[in-house]
Amino acid sequence: MRRNVCLAIVVHIIGLSNAPADASVWPSGREVVSLQARPFDLREVRLLDGPFREAMLRNGRYLHDLESDRLLWHFRRTAGLPTPGEPMGGWEKTELRGHTMGHYLSACALMFAGTGDREFKERADAIVGELAKCQKALGSGYLSAYPEEQIDRVIALKQVWAPWYTLHKIWAGLIDVHVYCGNAEALEIARGMARWAKGRLDALDRAAMQKMLDHTEQGGMNEALANLYGVTGEKVWLELAGRFDADAYNQPLMLHRDQLKGLHVNSFIPNVIGTARQYELAGSPVNRHIAEFFWRTIVHGRTYCTGGTSVDEHWRSDPYRLADQLDAHTQETCCTYNMLKLTRHLFAWEPRAEYMDYCERNLFNSILATQDPRTGMMMYFVTLASGHWKYFNTPRDSFWCCTGTGLENHATYGDTICFHNDRTLWVNQFIASELTWRERGVTVRQDTTFPDTSATKLTIRATAPTEFELRMRVPQWATEGVTLKIDGQDQAVTAQNGSFLSIRRTWRDETTVEMQMPMCLWLCPMPDDPDLVAVMYGPLVLAGELGKVDVPRDLVYATGNWFEYELEVLPEVPMTLHCTYCCL
Repeated sequence: MRRNVCLAIVVHIIGLSNAPADASVWPSGREVVSLQARPFDLREVRLLDGPFREAMLRNGRYLHDLESDRLLWHFRRTAGLPTPGEPMGGWEKTELRGHTMGHYLSACALMFAGTGDREFKERADAIVGELAKCQKALGSGYLSAYPEEQIDRVIALKQVWAPWYTLHKIWAGLIDVHVYCGNAEALEIARGMARWAKGRLDALDRAAMQKMLDHTEQGGMNEALANLYGVTGEKVWLELAGRFDADAYNQPLMLHRDQLKGLHVNSFIPNVIGTARQYELAGSPVNRHIAEFFWRTIVHGRTYCTGGTSVDEHWRSDPYRLADQLDAHTQETCCTYNMLKLTRHLFAWEPRAEYMDYCERNLFNSILATQDPRTGMMMYFVTLASGHWKYFNTPRDSFWCCTGTGLENHATYGDTICFHNDRTLWVNQFIASELTWRERGVTVRQDTTFPDTSATKLTIRATAPTEFELRMRVPQWATEGVTLKIDGQDQAVTAQNGSFLSIRRTWRDETTVEMQMPMCLWLCPMPDDPDLVAVMYGPLVLAGELGKVDVPRDLVYATGNWFEYELEVLPEVPMTLHCTYCCL
């Protein structure tokens, strides 16, 4: 190993450090567990030119274009207030109306944090002011785009779509606007909603509450209320969050049993995220075991080569059986959104490279790939059946659940690039960006055209000498090893793929760190059929072009809930391989 007075390079098996962290994966600071790593606030990260910044900017243009009055239409009508204009279409005319508003508020808050564009804050603040008028007109603290009668029905176990799911999104949006835009009114609206919810549910005993949770999709109510506790310190909301923990979900996981076959995926994952958040805020080791066992179960036994999970929104088979689960409705994008949220929590507890390898594969194949580069619209399913094409929502007449999570997906690319504690900086993703680590007086600029080139360059500037450990992820797919240069000088590296290499030193002035990680072709087989494989290049799933066909526009930009494909005989053409995120 090359010796240097200020430098030592060693391999660390991540997750074994006992270094404390002074804040959380959520910016509340009320955690009772010692987090090993935490993300940087989005306000401290700026994306630089590259595919992720382009996707973020396309998303921003769509957010700017959406009309606030149309999003508010049903809220005002439910509150008995004047309704200028007309409502949005698609799912915003169904019992799930209002869910888009929650996502929109979150996306505006996140985009303001990630770009500094004040128009996003101004839009969010203005909408919050109008929602406050709606809540005041209703008088009870209730706030939604549908009448409270839907809550009556779900409590009575009558037919209804998913009212708690929608309320979770609204709560999440209000809390995001409070956290990232400093809007105190948004927090007061969320508090009022919570007081109303407690009043509605106090009469339900545990058995009745569990029956209600089994009856319909509740989203991440346990996460939303736990986060409300996180920003207020009012323990009543943490207690209410625990009432939304579904025993039917958690009890098998407590016993390390995979009983997921037949269950609705996007009902399940948000509940586990709430369980993970409650672990951070209350410290029950059982909640941690549930979240970690669930993650391993899904990622190791129910995940496609792309990183996604589900078919027709369900786990239709036993674990490790996927070969017959390829069709037009694979891997709902909402499921990927939620699995990435869960993974960030787990990485904060134990910073393992496996978690960030999983994030990388999803970011390229299952998130970036779901945005139409021409229009900025989003996908519902990532179709893995041969001979099918991508389809996207329409701007104002779809509003699927995945449209909503899509608004947030492309606003949060900066949230996982780097994590830190007070002694360590983890570089997890190879995304062109600039980080400002204020506590250390350090900026870290990452210049990379990955995956077009399999290399990245960090330029680390310190206003004063400061000591910390830099850990750079060596991807699992980097089977040919990596090379490292510091200020142009070659360094000996023994780090294995699927780990972090470590650089401990006192950083002064400006230092460059360059890592090359050659990508190669490799095969990713189905767990139950070794002859059925995906061809991979680094983290990218390659796809075969099947020729050009005239696909009607309404089969590409769809308004319907479920998409029906017309099977066609495609012309026989030579097959060429290219990345799925470039494939339309």
